[in-house]
Order: sequence, then C-alpha cells, then structure tokens
Amino acid sequence: MTALARPTNGRMIGGVCAALARRFGTSVTTMRVIFVLSCLLPGPQFLLYIALWILLPGEDKVRQAW
Repeated sequence: MTALARPTNGRMIGGVCAALARRFGTSVTTMRVIFVLSCLLPGPQFLLYIALWILLPGEDKVRQAW
C-alpha cells in the first residue's frame, strides 16, 4: 500500500483529488466530479479539501523521507 500523498504530476489545484483517486483506484476525473457534486450538498466539503491540502504531504517530500 502506498502512502497517501499529493502527486507532483496531474494535479489541478492542490492535488487532493488526484491523491484520493490514486488511493481508491478511480480516475482523477471521477474523483473531481464527485467532489464538485458533493459541494452542492450542505456540509464542510470545501473546508475538508483545504485541510487535506495542508495536511497531506507532497509526493516529493514522501520520496525524500524514504
């Protein structure tokens, strides 16, 4: 199992959707559509995205640790 990290390639804004798509084995487009649709529902989705952007390390930092 790989560590959950924001990739350096294929990210649009922060790479959170790309990291989650890689982790759950879906396409990045599917994950982005799910996120946009979830923002139509009430809840803290946008705040969760920002928190994950801050908390998830970049892929380059994870590689340096190994």
